[in-house]
Amino acid sequence: MYDYLIVGAGLYGSVIAHEANKRGKKCLVIDKRGHVGGNIYTEKVNGVDIHKYGAHIFHTDDEEVWAYVNRLVTFNRFTNSPLARYKDKLFSLPFSMYTFNQMWGVKTPDEAKKMIDSQREAYKNIEPSNLEEQAIKLIGKDIYDALIKGYTEKQWGRKTTDLPPFIIRRLPVRFTYNNNYFSDRYQGIPEDGYTALIEKLLEGIEVNLNTDFFENHKMYEKQAKKVIYTGMIDQYFNYQYGHLSYRSLRFENEMVDTENYQGNAVVNYTERDIPFTRIIEHQHFTFKEQKPTLITREYPVDWEIGDEPYYPINDNDNNLLYKKYRELADQQDKVIFGGRLGTYRYLDMDDIIRLALDQCKKLFD
Repeated sequence: MYDYLIVGAGLYGSVIAHEANKRGKKCLVIDKRGHVGGNIYTEKVNGVDIHKYGAHIFHTDDEEVWAYVNRLVTFNRFTNSPLARYKDKLFSLPFSMYTFNQMWGVKTPDEAKKMIDSQREAYKNIEPSNLEEQAIKLIGKDIYDALIKGYTEKQWGRKTTDLPPFIIRRLPVRFTYNNNYFSDRYQGIPEDGYTALIEKLLEGIEVNLNTDFFENHKMYEKQAKKVIYTGMIDQYFNYQYGHLSYRSLRFENEMVDTENYQGNAVVNYTERDIPFTRIIEHQHFTFKEQKPTLITREYPVDWEIGDEPYYPINDNDNNLLYKKYRELADQQDKVIFGGRLGTYRYLDMDDIIRLALDQCKKLFD
């Protein structure tokens, strides 16, 4: 009945469905949720687009990807400049001269470098074996203790000494007064929310929501020549080698009767004894005023079967387990695995689109 069955109406599946549909292929998209968009889904509340599953800021250096999404929707000029709150003091993120000035009162790059060098002296000749060592080697002990340790342990549910060092390696550190978190040339958020982007991608395509692929996956697969699967790879193979590990999130929304709650879109709370990791104030993503204003507290939680898997835990054990599932996936002629869950990788939105477009070249060109 269909050329392609796409399991999951998130970004990866929607791009492939869009490209297949342009080429006259008949597609069916199914999703177990009651909406399209996966974790980038947004919904309007009092005229403001709410990021239902956490803050998402589109950023890329890939000109083709940026042109691709801009042909579909209009992006605003949002710049991601989060703040970190520690013991009632605010610090700029990413780590820049603003942060160093707030932490130590230094004013020049040379002063900041000398301060950091004095704090990482013991680590300069070692190869870090865990996140704590990597962080101190990167930025020094003061900033690690105040802005990294507690936040990271909340985020991952593990001590920083038990986490691999690669998690922190791409953390931006700048000796300039520049508080743009991303260094990519292009950045913004769709003016009408990410749901508008997904709806554009899925125009003219049959979509069935509230539809669980695993309730009758053999029947669904028989309906299509090819299957694009974007769910958990271990679930597809019925966890035959065991469960991959994830972190999940819980969101607590509150309407606050004020015009402006925190003055910024994202404020991280880095103290370990504060249970949430950050507060999002959605109006600041859109440059619109909202009273009362909607804020969202974000709580990392341990993942269990049935929970939404937000972050793969790419430690050695999980990566080895994923490799076994990847070998099974590579043996599949009919099923293509993609997206964050299908590849067990933390992927930014532009990476997902790039991978989807590359897959389309293999399928259609």
